[in-house]
Amino acid sequence: MDCLFSRRDVIKTGGMTAMALGVSGLLAGAHGASVESAQGVEQGECQQRPLPYPYDALEPHLDKQTLMIHYEKHHAGYVRNLNKTLQCLSAAGESGDFTLIKHLTGEMAFHGSGHVLHTLYWENMTPETDGRPTGKLRTAMERSFGSLDRFRRQFSAATNAVEGSGWGILAMEPFHGQLVVLQAEKHQDLTIWGVFPLLVCDVWEHAYYLTYQNRRSAYVQNFLRIINWREVADRYTAANRFRMAG
Repeated sequence: MDCLFSRRDVIKTGGMTAMALGVSGLLAGAHGASVESAQGVEQGECQQRPLPYPYDALEPHLDKQTLMIHYEKHHAGYVRNLNKTLQCLSAAGESGDFTLIKHLTGEMAFHGSGHVLHTLYWENMTPETDGRPTGKLRTAMERSFGSLDRFRRQFSAATNAVEGSGWGILAMEPFHGQLVVLQAEKHQDLTIWGVFPLLVCDVWEHAYYLTYQNRRSAYVQNFLRIINWREVADRYTAANRFRMAG
């Protein structure tokens, strides 16, 4: 098995070890369906969950072609390369040869985080948005940011200002129980250890360029119109089970 592969592999094919894994189970093969092209998925392999809506369901905010390419090529590429990395790490463990450990752990962080964040991204959008957060999530957002409007402004500003390719992220920081807005460069850089990602917005250009070209701010503005706040609230409830004293 060739275990020296470039991150450009995922781009050529279309396309933290998963941000503190506050989303337990996303890297476990038993929790999702395999990508359509996968044949005979082996036990322990990570799998790509089915898209929770048709490819054209988010139009006009996100077009059908973008979602199809993004999901079938880019996200699937991260899953493929993550599985390859995990196989190489398993082989290294069996042989005792850890010559490539720096390369492989870097690839696991990159492709693993790419898989997790894309899974969250699909699920925190919906064609039937309820418009705004409610209940305990809303209370937490108002406590952490002052108001929902201030959250939207801060989230938009941070997401628009991501340098190069990356993500805007709303997360729960469990030591103090507060919500924070973070940026991620690539998939795995600039996080706070222990945070639970609640809402993520992909600002790699492949996520929006066919419709918006270089108008990232217009894409982010429309992204905020299709948020599945019930899904975000469920993540917040789950994250609160892991509150820590700090």
